Amino acid sequence: MADVTIYHNPRCSKSRTTLALLEENDVTPSVVLYLDTPPDASEIKGLLKKLNISAGELVRRGEADYKASGLGKESVEADIVAAMAEYPKLIERPIVVKGAKAVLGRPPENVLALIG
Repeated sequence: MADVTIYHNPRCSKSRTTLALLEENDVTPSVVLYLDTPPDASEIKGLLKKLNISAGELVRRGEADYKASGLGKESVEADIVAAMAEYPKLIERPIVVKGAKAVLGRPPENVLALIG
């Protein structure tokens, strides 16, 4: 199956499991190591649209960079997106994209609806 991309962190067990699940279903995705090549704000906005969620739903609040970036409960969408672009560890993972749709691999089985 072509045109599937995974925003992947090989150190994350959910990300590794999601990638393995794709491969077990004969999907060889393009792998974006987003910590090495972080998406810019425009790309993050595109991912949010495909995921159909807000930036607040994609941000990892437990990361040290969350507080370091000045984010909090009152943060607006644009500030959260800018922080995720600057600190890619703040992006929840893995994200799997196929065409105009995307899913978050939490749990990894979420990708089955996308590739099915």
